[in-house]
Amino acid sequence: MAKITPMMQQYFEIKEQYKHCLLFFRLGDFYEMFFEDAVIASKELEITLTGKDWGQEERAPMCGVPFHSADGYIARLVERGYKVAICEQVEDPKTAKGLVKRDVVRVITPGTVVDNTVLDETKNNYILSVFSSANGYGIAVCDVTTGEFQTTEFRSVQAAAKILDETARFSPAELVCNSEFLSTPLAKEIEERFHLYLNDIDSRMYEYNTAKDTLLAHFKVKTLESFGLQKKLLAVSASGALMWYLNETQKNDLSHISALKYYTTGDFMLLDVSSRRNLELTETMREKNKKGSLLSVLDKTQTAMGARLLRKWVEQPLLSKEEINQRLDGVEELFQDLFLREEIKEILHSMYDFERIMSRVVYQNANARDLAALKNSVENLPLLKKILSRCKSPYLSTLHDRLDTLENIHALIAQSIVEDPPFSVREGGMIREGFNEELDTYTKAKENGTTWIHQLEEEEREKTGIKNLKVRYNKVFGYYIEVTKSNLELVPEGYIRKQTLANAERFITPELKELEELILGAEDKITTLEYDMFCEIRNAVAAEVERIQYCAYIVSVIDCLQSLAEVAQNRSYVKPLVDDGDVIEIKGGRHPVVEKMMDGQFIPNDTYLDREDTRLAIITGPNMAGKSTYMRQTALIVLMAQIGSFVPAEQAHIGIVDRIFTRVGASDDLSAGQSTFMVEMTEVANILHNATNKSLLILDEIGRGTSTFDGLSIAWAVLEYIADTKQIGAKTLFATHYHELSELEGKLSGVKNYCIAVQEQGEDIIFLRKIQRGGADHSYGVQVARLAGLPNKVIRRSGQILKQLNAADITKKAKQIAVESKEQQEETAQQMDMFHIAETQLADEISKLDVMAMTPIEALQTLFELQKKAKGL
Repeated sequence: MAKITPMMQQYFEIKEQYKHCLLFFRLGDFYEMFFEDAVIASKELEITLTGKDWGQEERAPMCGVPFHSADGYIARLVERGYKVAICEQVEDPKTAKGLVKRDVVRVITPGTVVDNTVLDETKNNYILSVFSSANGYGIAVCDVTTGEFQTTEFRSVQAAAKILDETARFSPAELVCNSEFLSTPLAKEIEERFHLYLNDIDSRMYEYNTAKDTLLAHFKVKTLESFGLQKKLLAVSASGALMWYLNETQKNDLSHISALKYYTTGDFMLLDVSSRRNLELTETMREKNKKGSLLSVLDKTQTAMGARLLRKWVEQPLLSKEEINQRLDGVEELFQDLFLREEIKEILHSMYDFERIMSRVVYQNANARDLAALKNSVENLPLLKKILSRCKSPYLSTLHDRLDTLENIHALIAQSIVEDPPFSVREGGMIREGFNEELDTYTKAKENGTTWIHQLEEEEREKTGIKNLKVRYNKVFGYYIEVTKSNLELVPEGYIRKQTLANAERFITPELKELEELILGAEDKITTLEYDMFCEIRNAVAAEVERIQYCAYIVSVIDCLQSLAEVAQNRSYVKPLVDDGDVIEIKGGRHPVVEKMMDGQFIPNDTYLDREDTRLAIITGPNMAGKSTYMRQTALIVLMAQIGSFVPAEQAHIGIVDRIFTRVGASDDLSAGQSTFMVEMTEVANILHNATNKSLLILDEIGRGTSTFDGLSIAWAVLEYIADTKQIGAKTLFATHYHELSELEGKLSGVKNYCIAVQEQGEDIIFLRKIQRGGADHSYGVQVARLAGLPNKVIRRSGQILKQLNAADITKKAKQIAVESKEQQEETAQQMDMFHIAETQLADEISKLDVMAMTPIEALQTLFELQKKAKGL
């Protein structure tokens, strides 16, 4: 190893610091990779694997990519889960003495990509930090492309489930954590369910004091109280460690991450992993595509910034009546004023993604085209503000007042950057003429150098009288004046002899040397001056990052409102009445996605749920009749109302719900060793443990994964539990094939029967897609099987078996159980009332005790008596 070359010694020293990264090592115009990195990269990128001498007998495996086209290669590696360390030459090779200094300038990971050509502009690219401790969990999430930074913590027994829900909501590209979390079953579940690679980082960075110091240093503050983080130890640990990780990998200015927001899950409607998947909010269950999701229907945004914000709105519906109605009023005004909306759309359509442009500006990797795009984006902000001044709704008026027109930013870029700048910032051609006098002089020298030399030649001929005097150039002397020997007596005293030839003499003058320096150095000086000026302009823009980010947010909100108004107009949606009551009443409701796919052929249905008479609707009917669609449309209409959207209905009154739970469809989780039925029961358990009387439950075919009697028993018991106001009492749509459950109407308070209307024609059925009062007396399974194309012999035999089974008359048994169930519930209610009375008496007795006046013996005796009474309850 003593014979190793100096360059490879340098490579090994740097690689040692970045063992877990693929090291892109800059050599001239290429990024080279060596040894194992080269083997991996050549395979993943499908590029040739070669070798390089490095002072040993065997050549080092090597491959490389051109530095000017490296972004695409890096993106492919990061997409496959690799980290890429970019090692640059940090000094000019022309002036370097010996080996050029190199160092890693940035580590690119899935959660820290900022290249717009790689990212989906309609989605945030989040990195999530999870801190696990004996007291609970802290999480922090950041999008380095926009500067968004949020944190929260969970200490309850349901903390692990909430981590899962938040991971589903943010859908991070990368997750970092402490080593304690990495060893938990939850970490494994997240890794498998979300296909995430988990990185554990130095646990010392998660220590509270270290994390706190990291945040104080970044935000340049003395306390974290302004961020609402007092006593939020777990949140501080998670966010401080994440900020350390970002500093370590980005090695760059992160000033665009200018604030840290502490949030609570109570700020928004909670949606667990299953509900997000089942309702297909942002992607479909099967293809994982946006097309076919609720977002695809609602997204008519004109900007990438608006598209990202609308996705957030869909993923986190509001719980505040005031905020919801504020949005609805804004949508209503744009809905009613087509001309206003079209004017706003036209302006928004001309805007680039200046929220993400600003991250590149702060990172100092934005080029002149980025600044030109920023200028073109903010150019019409004054006009947008003028248009918004016509708005009457309080929300749009507030947005008008808060919209910063950024006129000084526009003026700076317009005066300095040319209209169509080049891609590279190192080759000149970016700065507008007239912006800098010195630069203009060099530019003129470059463009007019030949003309200036000809002019000087003519002036010298006239001044000296030497008609054949010539001004020439070579690489040795530069520019010189050549005079034939026959005219040497005419040479002025100010000429300085440089060379004698056989037939002529060559001279220089101070004026010629000055012009030479101007002409020959013009190109290099133009490039250097332009780059320095561009960096100054870019830094001036970066200093305004908070203003520009907030302006981008205001523009995004306006874009979301116009998008919702546009969809409402095109799809004939109505403004819902949203309040804090307990009624969900929908007249002529339609499924937003299915209706769009059916192009107007959708059959609307009504829904009515409240806390008293109709809090649980049992829906029976055959498969394919539309039960699942009906229930999902109800959930989606409620959700749309709570994001501030108009809804697909003739009329809607929505009492705000705190959570929407869905249990729809069947799926195995074989990797976790769970069958379809086990998955179903796990999801039902989650609902029963977490639903409240303010929740909306969508349950489809509970108990179908096991035997008929087992399934019916479970479904029955679940219904009783949900309907009981002392347990849950949530508004519920419960679809089932067990039409025996219809017996519960009249036996359980708040339960009503509904069914999907079906018309029989001989042995066939026609689905009418209409919900009506009453229960179905059978499931039409054999008829549906006939429609599916089962052989006639199978269909006939199914009919014979069905008649034999019906003879057992399970319905009679169900009626008997329903009566017993009602009597048992009344008895249980009486027992509970007695328990509550005794409990209250015991609490009163405890509250009247004067503990401070008791002796230790008296206190123990009193405690013993109270314990006896408590055991007797």
